[in-house]
Amino acid sequence: MDNRQETGRRGEELACRYLTELGHTVLARNWRSGHLEIDLVSLSGDGIHFVEVKTRRPPLQAEPQDNVTGKKQNRICKAANAFLNKVDIPYVRDAECHFDVVAVTLEETGPRVVYIPDAYYPIFV
Repeated sequence: MDNRQETGRRGEELACRYLTELGHTVLARNWRSGHLEIDLVSLSGDGIHFVEVKTRRPPLQAEPQDNVTGKKQNRICKAANAFLNKVDIPYVRDAECHFDVVAVTLEETGPRVVYIPDAYYPIFV
C-alpha cells in the first residue's frame, strides 16, 4: 500500500469512528457500483448519509473539503441512487438522504476531523 492509500485509509477509519461517536451506524465502507464509489454510508436518526471523506497531510494548499468538486458531487449522487436501488432494507430506501463531507487533516499534533453535514444538495437536471 502506498503512502497516499495509507493516508486515505487512516482518514476513513477516523471518519467512521467520529460518525459512530455521533450515533451513526455505518452501513457500508467503500461501496462500489461499477465505476461509482461512496466512501461511507451511514444511518442516523435523521436519515441515510452518503459521506465523502477527504484526507490530507500538511502542508495544505487547500482545505480537504475544497476537493469535493461539483463533478465529484454528481458522481456521489449517482452512486447513492445506485445504492438505494440495490439495498434490500425498505426503511433505508425511504429515508431522507444527506450528502456529507468529512475532512481529515493528519497534523503532527494529532488528527483534525471536520464533519460537514449536508455539505451539498443533489441537483438533477
